[in-house]
Amino acid sequence: MESYLIQTSGLDYAFSRQSQILHQVDLQVPAGSIYGFLGPNGAGKTTTLRLLLGLLSCRQGTIQLFGMDLGRHRLAILARLGSLIEQPSLYQHLTAKENLEIYRLLYGCGTSRIAQVLDLVGLSATGSKRVRQFSLGMKQRLSIAIALLHKPELLILDEPTNGLDPNGMVETRELIRRLNREEGTTILVSSHLLGEVEKMATHVGIIHRGRLLFQGSLQALHDLKAKEGSLEMDTSDNLKALEILKNRFPVRLLQDRLVISLEDGHQAARANRLLVESGLDVFLLHPRQSNLEQLFIDMTSEPS
Repeated sequence: MESYLIQTSGLDYAFSRQSQILHQVDLQVPAGSIYGFLGPNGAGKTTTLRLLLGLLSCRQGTIQLFGMDLGRHRLAILARLGSLIEQPSLYQHLTAKENLEIYRLLYGCGTSRIAQVLDLVGLSATGSKRVRQFSLGMKQRLSIAIALLHKPELLILDEPTNGLDPNGMVETRELIRRLNREEGTTILVSSHLLGEVEKMATHVGIIHRGRLLFQGSLQALHDLKAKEGSLEMDTSDNLKALEILKNRFPVRLLQDRLVISLEDGHQAARANRLLVESGLDVFLLHPRQSNLEQLFIDMTSEPS
């Protein structure tokens, strides 16, 4: 049986009665994984992470980390995890080492740990350089170094590549992979960029409008993509075409065009014939692009 470091059940959250953010989110993050938490901006990713860290109060549902209930064991749980939510909080007038020394005293770590984490994140050579002179990518890595000071078993990162240039994105991605591979750290990383997550994640959760649409291994997502055989159609009246086809084929209206799931070319011909016999003109009929990016767009474009 798979062991989960993070597990939520029926997690709901609303800032007001009219503003429901999360709907019955059942998150399962396996021990030893890099879990990519994917969704468009505003999908509910940061709210979920804030709930996991106790920065927001859980009002409905349950949250367990390391097999412990967050409400009853928050301090014990926080001692075993590190996090970076939104923008790094750093002392701009201090060096990387001096920033780490402040947090080392708070965590009660040995002095040797500073050199270890600086080496881990590739900042050993920064010397007397002040943080204000760092690139955004360097600041991001320093913030991750602070989160790693107490050797956490779990690392939670919210959009760690957001705003970085291509080099910074590569550096951050490689750091995440190295921490998982060499340190055995389980990492939950949120992002709206499927391409970035696909290059490092072992498991994926896709959230849209507060609902978890997919959860599983990256391979399972690839398998789902392989099963997706669909055509994109455009007609003289797509709403009427939807009514004609919906009782015969799996079909939906997506971005002002019809997307119809078919098993073979005979079904495509049948669908086309039905529309023409109903007096509609078919302007477009072609296979829909089959890749993970398109699957992600389809999932997060459908109304929930």
